[in-house]
Amino acid sequence: MLESLLEALKFSPENIPLRLQIAKLFLQNGNTQEAEEHLLFILGKEPQHQDAKYNLATCFFRQEKFGAAELLLEEILAKQKSLEALELLCYCYINQGELRDAQHIYQEILSIDTRYTNAEFDEKLKNATTSTNSNFTDEDALSFIEKPKVGFSDVGGMDHIKREIDLKIIKPLLHQDIYKAYGKKIGGGILLYGPPGCGKTHLAKATAGQINADFINVGINEILDMWIGSSERNLHEIFETARANKPCVIFIDEIDALGANRNDMNKSSGRTVINQFLSELDGVDSDNDGILVLGATNAPWHLDPAFRRPGRFDRIIFVSPPDEAARESIFRIHLSNKPVERIDYANLAKASKDFSGADIQAVIDVAIEEKLEQSFESGIPSPLSTKDLLKAIKKVKPSTKEWFSSAKNYALYANDAGLYDEVLHFLKIKK
Repeated sequence: MLESLLEALKFSPENIPLRLQIAKLFLQNGNTQEAEEHLLFILGKEPQHQDAKYNLATCFFRQEKFGAAELLLEEILAKQKSLEALELLCYCYINQGELRDAQHIYQEILSIDTRYTNAEFDEKLKNATTSTNSNFTDEDALSFIEKPKVGFSDVGGMDHIKREIDLKIIKPLLHQDIYKAYGKKIGGGILLYGPPGCGKTHLAKATAGQINADFINVGINEILDMWIGSSERNLHEIFETARANKPCVIFIDEIDALGANRNDMNKSSGRTVINQFLSELDGVDSDNDGILVLGATNAPWHLDPAFRRPGRFDRIIFVSPPDEAARESIFRIHLSNKPVERIDYANLAKASKDFSGADIQAVIDVAIEEKLEQSFESGIPSPLSTKDLLKAIKKVKPSTKEWFSSAKNYALYANDAGLYDEVLHFLKIKK
């Protein structure tokens, strides 16, 4: 059949349905390269051809070009919710180890089709998305445990922060007897603060990976609950799960939403949640030895002062935007698995001043989108160049500047304890 269709295509090369059928047959036969060429031709003629986009995403997925597949699937889903596109996107996330994102997509699939079943999703995502009640069960907690495959070598820059974490976390675990001889606890709390997108979550995951510890990544929405008492129970279950899986790193993002200053609260329920959290941190009725709690916030000035007491978050670390050397490292890491020609990384790092790690990722995404559009027109995929990335840098605005305009005021006028001196140092401001 394929030979017959290819013969027919010679007489009707502009026939889109015919070419699509040929691409699908190539795809069925496992010939992704031939399928890709025909699909790119179709998209060059009809850029919004959804079926061609989905099949091209399938090609990319089978070629393990997961980033390119994600971009196409997101374009499809922006126009219409498609179960097959959601399913493929879920597989993309799983193959890249992004299980939390995969869980959210799986939940979306189940909300569209309650009869949908997928044994592989159930096994790999541990049914984390099927629980919709307000109580945080043991099964829910276990579903958030993962063993990160990344370590400090996967984090660009941040050398002084890695040293702090090494001293506070890694050394105690490697030399437990020495620390215990001095009465030092193994574990504790570290608070990471700074502009959004500068790698706080990635650093937390790399810390767990560095010590081969279990990692529990919990969002505020998985803790806070409208029902009185539920938030406290959720917190307790999270810590109990960590205690049962030592060594364990608990990472709580946007911790300022959980630990807002009690003096600013009118509702007693908010105070009880903070009190419960402080009690769990102190390990009043339990042994927290071997548990590290990493909190991340963009607004440390909103945290209750009790959080900064020794034994709780006794290390507060400023995660600044990456410097030039770190930006070069981040570009290298993010481009390592992408088709590129010879790249001038030093030039990219210099041109991306004030960019966060997330901003750099956005630059690469913009450059890839431009390349995809060119590929649709020419029918020939081409690698990313320095010129492409420099062009993309001009289109992305650094997201850190807005944060620093707020942080500067707190660092100048609400900094009696010197907590924000690092912000002033970064801004080269002498108080």
